[in-house]
Amino acid sequence: MATTTRVSFYVSAHQDDWQLFMNPQAFRDVRDEACRCVFIHVTAGDAGLGSGTGGREHPLYLARDNGTETAIHFMADADNRVPADPVIGTPRLNGHSVRRVGYRNTVACFLHLPDGNPEGTGYAATGFQSLRRLAAGDVAAIAAIDGSATYRGWDDLRATVRELIVGEAGPLPCDMHIPEQDATINPGDHADHMISARLVREAAAGLPIRWWHHLGYAAAERPENLDRDRRDLKCAVYAVTVAGVLALGHPMSWHHYNGLYCGRDYSRSEGPA
Repeated sequence: MATTTRVSFYVSAHQDDWQLFMNPQAFRDVRDEACRCVFIHVTAGDAGLGSGTGGREHPLYLARDNGTETAIHFMADADNRVPADPVIGTPRLNGHSVRRVGYRNTVACFLHLPDGNPEGTGYAATGFQSLRRLAAGDVAAIAAIDGSATYRGWDDLRATVRELIVGEAGPLPCDMHIPEQDATINPGDHADHMISARLVREAAAGLPIRWWHHLGYAAAERPENLDRDRRDLKCAVYAVTVAGVLALGHPMSWHHYNGLYCGRDYSRSEGPA
């Protein structure tokens, strides 16, 4: 295996965000064996179900986890490679357990915090907990829906994410891909997207990072800007994500998101080259 010379982080509020808004850049990085690609999924994407199943065999959040893990493994194995065994663990970061799945040159981390809904007000079934309410001080704590951790305030969560970033990056140069926070560029985005970006910006303060800011929902209003080859890469990864969710018995739209996002990838960068 190639020596790791750089690290790229992809920060998503939900398990399909990086596929929709930060690809095919993610595919490009995963295919570079000298790059460690770390995918951080902040919420469980549970849509208010918590750890419930919604009448199906498996909880929604586990189906969405399966979708993103399947997509990551697909990218890592895409060049006719025999599939490997993932390395699954729950390291303690700032005193909290975080699910970590290593696969070849990739890492997927899951904090499994409650989905905050598009407005950031949370859902009744998960006690109206949300990233936005935690950041504003409207709730004193937020608990992972799988019971793995409880964060006692924004500072506790931020310190945990910083430990994750520092531990995965080490001394290597880093790129950090996050949702675009500027609402004049990226209006109407999901509250979880915006607060996840804020969380990582604060957690990584002072670290030598090149930042990539990616449009979210607003990208659908822009012209398609991917050529055929890059669009095919993005479509393939999203299709595999959908298949991974469907495999655990939950519905997921293909045509809707394919029409809105698969031909588009808008981002801007700042920081050291």
